[in-house]
Amino acid sequence: MILVTGASGFVGTAVVSELARRAIPYRAVTRARRDGHFGIGNINPRTDWTGALDGIHTIIHLATRAHILNESVADPIAHFRAANVDSTLNLASQAIKAGVKRLIFISSIKVNGEASQRDRPFTAEDEPNPQNHYAQFKLEAEQGLFALSRESDFEVTVIRPPLVYGPGVKANFATMMDWVNRGIPLPLGSVHNKRSFVFVGNLADLVILAAIHPNAGGQVFLVSDGQDISTTELFKKMAQALGRPSLIVPIPAALLTFTAAAIGQSAIASRLTDSLQVDVTKTRVLLGWAPRKDFDEGLRQTVRSLQRPDLYLDPQARSA
Repeated sequence: MILVTGASGFVGTAVVSELARRAIPYRAVTRARRDGHFGIGNINPRTDWTGALDGIHTIIHLATRAHILNESVADPIAHFRAANVDSTLNLASQAIKAGVKRLIFISSIKVNGEASQRDRPFTAEDEPNPQNHYAQFKLEAEQGLFALSRESDFEVTVIRPPLVYGPGVKANFATMMDWVNRGIPLPLGSVHNKRSFVFVGNLADLVILAAIHPNAGGQVFLVSDGQDISTTELFKKMAQALGRPSLIVPIPAALLTFTAAAIGQSAIASRLTDSLQVDVTKTRVLLGWAPRKDFDEGLRQTVRSLQRPDLYLDPQARSA
């Protein structure tokens, strides 16, 4: 049986739906017990996983904290590390004692860095270059897991996705779709970067493959839809999928970056103008994996979920 942490999250919902579709036995873990899920409470370095791990041979660990949420604590950075590193290693340590054979850890491409050189994509073998606390703690969790693995027969597989999108997506991708849907003119018509994305269904497919494939243990894998596009192309594709006019103003990327820096928004400008490409050759060769849906189809499903959310209330629809 496979244990899925963070099962009610964006990626977790897709993974659980795909496991159910394939009739693979699983136990879904969420904070509160509901809809057949195993309630574990707030995950922390002292969480007791005994009941959840009973009869489990593989863990898909999706639960994470992406932002520092509790600024009122004495040391918010230490609290953030505890939530992302210590809690993960606590789960792994208890899993080893329970006889679990493999853990799939969903990390982040940010471990490699915030930006790649254009047409020189990140690979799984690159030297890590985390640029913020979230990426640093993902790396520390990876390193801690591999250290535990070296001391036992417990296998660890790490997957580092770029930006994930699909039905139910929130955060940056949802914000960008909202800009286009509202007809806001965007000064991004002359951005010639290249960025990788991954449809949530493609990611779920790889996660499950990594849980069962004999070659997956002890490896780091990158994942994407296999189609890198510029920010300009992204917004044009969004407009087409939404049936909206493409209001993309051709302002030079250098001017955009300068203006953003002047108003203290350099980080946002960088995400829109820098390249971030990933090379999935290792994933394809070692696991025989290929994305089931290309970017255009993934975007169409994402837009349909925005326009007709009633069609996506059933979790099975997310992997349809």
